[in-house]
Amino acid sequence: MYLHEYDYIFAIGTLFAILDAYNNGANDVANSWATSVSSRSISYRQAMVLGTIFEFLGAVTVGSRTAETIKNGIIPSSAFHNNAGVQMLAFTCALAAASSWVMWCTRHSAHVSSTYSLISAVAGVGVATVGASEVKWGWNKGNGLGAIFAGLGMAPIISGGFAAIIFMIIKLVVHMRRNPVPWAVYTSPFFFLTAATICTLSIVYKGSPNLGLSKKPSWYIAAVTVGTGGGVAILSAIFFVPFVHARVIKKDHSVKWWMFILGPLLFSRAAPTGSEIAKVPNYAVVQDEHDEHHPTHSHESIDDPKDVPGAISSIRSHSEDQEKNQFSYKELMAQSEARHHAKLLKSRGPLGWALRMLRDNPIGAGEMYELRNMWLLAKRIPAMVVVGLLYGFHYDIHTAQSGIHGTPEGERMKRVYAHAEKYPNEVEHSYSFVQIITACTASFAHGANDIGNSVGPWAAIYSAWSTGSPAASKAPVPVWQLAVLAICISLGLCTYGYNIMKVMGNKITYHSPSRGSSMELGAAITVLVFSQYSLPVSTSMCITGATVGVGLCNGTLRAVNFQRVGLLLLAWIMTIPIAGTLGGCLMGLFINAPHFA
Repeated sequence: MYLHEYDYIFAIGTLFAILDAYNNGANDVANSWATSVSSRSISYRQAMVLGTIFEFLGAVTVGSRTAETIKNGIIPSSAFHNNAGVQMLAFTCALAAASSWVMWCTRHSAHVSSTYSLISAVAGVGVATVGASEVKWGWNKGNGLGAIFAGLGMAPIISGGFAAIIFMIIKLVVHMRRNPVPWAVYTSPFFFLTAATICTLSIVYKGSPNLGLSKKPSWYIAAVTVGTGGGVAILSAIFFVPFVHARVIKKDHSVKWWMFILGPLLFSRAAPTGSEIAKVPNYAVVQDEHDEHHPTHSHESIDDPKDVPGAISSIRSHSEDQEKNQFSYKELMAQSEARHHAKLLKSRGPLGWALRMLRDNPIGAGEMYELRNMWLLAKRIPAMVVVGLLYGFHYDIHTAQSGIHGTPEGERMKRVYAHAEKYPNEVEHSYSFVQIITACTASFAHGANDIGNSVGPWAAIYSAWSTGSPAASKAPVPVWQLAVLAICISLGLCTYGYNIMKVMGNKITYHSPSRGSSMELGAAITVLVFSQYSLPVSTSMCITGATVGVGLCNGTLRAVNFQRVGLLLLAWIMTIPIAGTLGGCLMGLFINAPHFA
């Protein structure tokens, strides 16, 4: 077999690597940003923009370390006996199995770990290709399956512990104070310091080998890390604290967003006279009927913080409840979707045009090759593309997360929310800015860790294709491969991430900016710690463990929806045998198929 005969395997492997990265973004990255969107600290569209930026940075600067483990740690290159074609086929089948399983789960809003899906598929392919004895089942110096699957149990627990500690610090320092608002404002630079330090340390210490930062002396690493974290904290103290002080403590409604550049001058700025005061957004998870007509970051708010718990239950009359109880669960869900689509059909943007085009031009009777249907299909294709690209940006995430009113799930979530203490909006508003930083840190951590899921096998395929030798897979992962798949991950997040985001976040426990920032920071710390030891770990499991950890800080088990947690755990466990079996069967079929010499 000559080198050019590998081209078709390389093309198919590249296609499945892109598909796997897309599914990774739609499943795992969406779960990472669900916390911020659930807390109403950031809109869905803003999350897409920031997620794209920080996923890319994390993947390019740190992502190659976990990629090395996936492409060389599970199946050693020597096991292929210098047969580059078999190695390429093995990793192609692993990508095909993992991406197919994650795609099916994402389509049905089942949250699974793309990390363990691919690892299990690689292990299954290894058994079918070189035999179970050649697969590294043990620890293998931290690179074998034993080390990787150890994170299955450790990561959620460790992440939950970190998140709970961080939130308890916030609770003791801020929430339990008689006047918590000033404490929330003046302690915020600490979280900027922590987030910036974690990001910088992960880049400088054991970052991408291509950057050469891992060869720097210890004093250089310490100086850059502390200097960057301290610099961000100082900048936040100079510009952020005075701005939030003016808006939250002085309640100066005349302060605009761009006035943060005035820095300390805002402390001495005289507030305008009059009865009008600055209001902060309402961070209640389920808002009343009046607030449902306002966008996520509306400046409408409940003036008295004591009124916040009252916003947890929607105002419905007794007759409306009786009418809704006559419908089945599927009918209530269908009605909710219909109301959402009706709203989108009235919009003036490209999405509204596309939905109206699809509605007004249905495919007629007869086969697709009928001239009328072919013409209608040609008219529908541009609209279908627009809907595919933009529908996720307009999905009503908050309604879906808290449960449709009148359904068993909606009632269950009300019971969960009732056991979580609600804090004043002014305090939560201060942490909404902090959560944007922690969300970016979590996204950076995800890019650093999960890019290896797709780029590891693809790098092995590319090395074998370009050199004709399986041993070439030991070479460092090129930065351009990290960049290409990072873009695919972001595309999956932007176009299909809503399908996972709608079932996460508030489905587990009550979210708020102070809680959400603790969850994201705890998960980010855990993911980056595992990344430094080249261990692929599920970011989904980390953020889920962190969510449960913070939920338990409410002091009761009833504040956590353990039914949803149980379903997540079941999906994680089932991923291992299903993805492994799919990969092994695919490889067994292809490698043993009849062929001609």
